[in-house]
Amino acid sequence: MIPPASLRDLVARIANIALVLALFLAGCRQVQSQEPKEVEYHLFRSEQRVIIRGYSGDAMEPFLARDGRFLLFNNRNEAPENTNLHYAARQDDLHFDYKGEIQGVNTAALEGVPSLDKDGILYFVSSRDYDQTLSTLYRGRFVNGVVSQVELVPGVSRHERGIVNFDAEISADGKTLFLVDGDFTGNPKPKAAVIVMAVKQDGGFRRDPQSDIILHNVNAGRLAYAPCISSDGLELFFTRVAKLNAAAQPALFRAARKRLDEPFGVPERIAGIAGFVEGPTLSSDGRRLYYHKRENGHFVLYMMTRKTR
Repeated sequence: MIPPASLRDLVARIANIALVLALFLAGCRQVQSQEPKEVEYHLFRSEQRVIIRGYSGDAMEPFLARDGRFLLFNNRNEAPENTNLHYAARQDDLHFDYKGEIQGVNTAALEGVPSLDKDGILYFVSSRDYDQTLSTLYRGRFVNGVVSQVELVPGVSRHERGIVNFDAEISADGKTLFLVDGDFTGNPKPKAAVIVMAVKQDGGFRRDPQSDIILHNVNAGRLAYAPCISSDGLELFFTRVAKLNAAAQPALFRAARKRLDEPFGVPERIAGIAGFVEGPTLSSDGRRLYYHKRENGHFVLYMMTRKTR
């Protein structure tokens, strides 16, 4: 038989253990309910405005050609604008001379989001035949502002009405296409958007079965779009809308990996940028990051330079 004093002491100890356990579990629930802390990437210097001499319209979705000679972009992508592809010749990192619309590619429909591989094959988005094909990604050969042999890119569309590939970028070697599945069902703006990888096969592309694993951390936010892949394939820059409210603004993020067969790590937000920004593009040497920014009701281009490690 346990003496009364010892019994009271045992009950008190059990009560204390129960209290500590309850506080611990409550703390765990609180930590689990909080969103992961956002990590920032601080290796880019303060932003600088990019000047396209001879052009006064909106500039969006920039892409710097792999050889650095040309800057490709589209004008404003909102009605009543006829969104077309344009290009400018590089004078220095911040100054480009406008050369006009890219020839052989623009229609009365939307054409935008240009990217080039190292062999000069241009990939872009166009809504020209979506109602018939449920596809929006096209390609053609780009030479000094003129595109020929324009064709639909086979093997990437999900062929579901309302699911639109509204962003894409081709890798430098032309073997991997980073595209975006946007869910526009019942809404003029995407209610969901994820980045997907497709690999070249038999003249077209097929969706990479490892895409969900490789891009798991990238697609963990609400909307992930406007992918930009580094020349070595080890860095992915993209746009993310991370919060579930109407006031949330898009921001630029970077995800990295050490090998091409590894998943990308947890994305880091590019520090030092304020306001509404989208559409990153990286120079081939990885030192300069360009993007578009809404400023006084218009879209203009900015650039940041990576610091030396």
